[in-house]
This record gives sequence, structure tokens and C-alpha cells, in this order.
Amino acid sequence: MAVSAGRKTREIVYGMGLRRSEALVQATSYFFLILGGVTMVVPFVWMIATSFKPASEIYMGNFFPQAATFENYREVILKTLFPRCYLNSFICATLSTLSVIFFDSLVGYTLAKYDFPGKNVIFVLILSTLMVPTEMLIIPWYIMSVNFHWADTYWGIIFPGVITATGIFLMRQFMSGVPNELLDAGRIDGVSEFGLYWRVALQLTKPALAALFIFNFLGNWNAYIWPLIVSSAREMLTLPVGLGFFSSEASADWHLIMTANTLSVVPLLTVFAIFQRQIIQGIALTGLKG
Repeated sequence: MAVSAGRKTREIVYGMGLRRSEALVQATSYFFLILGGVTMVVPFVWMIATSFKPASEIYMGNFFPQAATFENYREVILKTLFPRCYLNSFICATLSTLSVIFFDSLVGYTLAKYDFPGKNVIFVLILSTLMVPTEMLIIPWYIMSVNFHWADTYWGIIFPGVITATGIFLMRQFMSGVPNELLDAGRIDGVSEFGLYWRVALQLTKPALAALFIFNFLGNWNAYIWPLIVSSAREMLTLPVGLGFFSSEASADWHLIMTANTLSVVPLLTVFAIFQRQIIQGIALTGLKG
């Protein structure tokens, strides 16, 4: 009896120690997560707060404005090229993203659901393009743009990103999970091959499409090097390039610079808020159950 009671006591003590250890690990994890979150959020909040400060408060050391004003937004929108740059970025990012969504998903579906000679070789060649640094492609892209008179055009900015190897790989992996039985049933019902892709496969791979949408939109919205090289006309500047020039023009007018940067993140936050659930599912690469 004494041995049994001692064993139970040791088990209770061990269980209490284990729970304390788990609680300590959890508390430590939460602490570092909160610390990291604050580290990332504070500069963003400071940027927004600064956008409402008048010029006289910039160097006063106050985190929040004492006399908030919308004058900075009025000046940025009405007296600079910011609206034009905003429109250019929106057009380029949207068109490029729609192109990637269509072509990457179509190629991924073809590689996943059809057997033809050289399929694996084509897939490997597509993936091998990921090993080529973008900097090595800029000169050929620029020569081609000049020869075809694409400089200072929307197409000149967009064409390097109309289809991506990363998107093809992502969509191929998701399309492989689409049950073949559904496609066969569609063929029996007389659905065309393109109809199977459009009406069946795309409907079952929405998480991947959402992830591809947000990643490509973010990449094109923030693109800097290629739009800077291919566009020299001020009316064709995209937002990142325009912000660079705006910073130089505004010099020490940090209230205007922070205002322009605050406005530039609005579309990104909107897109993420709309597709956040699908984005998380897409990143997790959840499979389909047939």
C-alpha cells in the first residue's frame, strides 16, 4: 500500500511538473509572438499617425498627432503625380495577376491531367527557369522592349510577368488532387475539355487561386526595378517608382512621404482582408478528398 501511494504521489508530482513546463513554454511562445507582432506593427502605426501630422509636429517627438489634419492627403492627391502612379500600379498589377491566374492554372491543369510525350521534360524546363536570377533577364527584356516599341507602355511593364513558373508549380500540385472521376463524369455529360478546366477544376482549387492571386498582386504592386528601367515618361511611373521620386522631390517633408506610403498600402490590405481565409488554405496546401 505504501509503495502504491508513493507511486501515485510521484505520478501526481510529475504531472504537475509537466503541466508547469508546458505552461512555461506556452507563455514564452506567446511573449515572443507578441514582441514580434509589436515590433512589426509599431512602425506601421507610426506611419499612419505621421500622415495626419502637420509639418510643424514632425520633429516634436510625439507619436500621435496633437492637431490631426487631412491637409497632407489633400496635397498628395491634388498636387502631385501620386494619383497617376496609383492608377498605373493598379492597372499593371491587376492585368498581370489576371493573366497569371488564367495561364498558370491552365498550364498546371494540362500538366496534371493529361499524358503526352515530353510532359515531364516540359515541367522540369519550366521549373529550371526559377534558377535564373531576374537581374540576368533585365537586359534581354529591355532590348526586346526597345525593339518592339514597348517602352513606356503598360504592356512593356506587364509582359515579364504574364505567366510564372512558381504559379504553374503551385497549380499543378493542386490540380493533381482534382478527382479524375469528376472529369470523366463531365466528359460523359458532354462537357468540353476547356469546360472541365473552367467549370470543374477551377471551382475545386479556389484556395490555390486565392494564394496565387495575392502573392502575384503583391509582387507586381511592389515591383520597382523593371518598371524603373522600362518607363521613363512621368505619366507611366508606377507607385514604387513614383514614391522614390516623390521622396526626392519632397526632401524633408516626411508628413507627405508617410501620407503617400499610407495610401499605397490600402489596396494590399483590402485584397488580404477579402482573401485571407483562402490564402491560409492555399499556403497550407490542403488536399482534395475524392
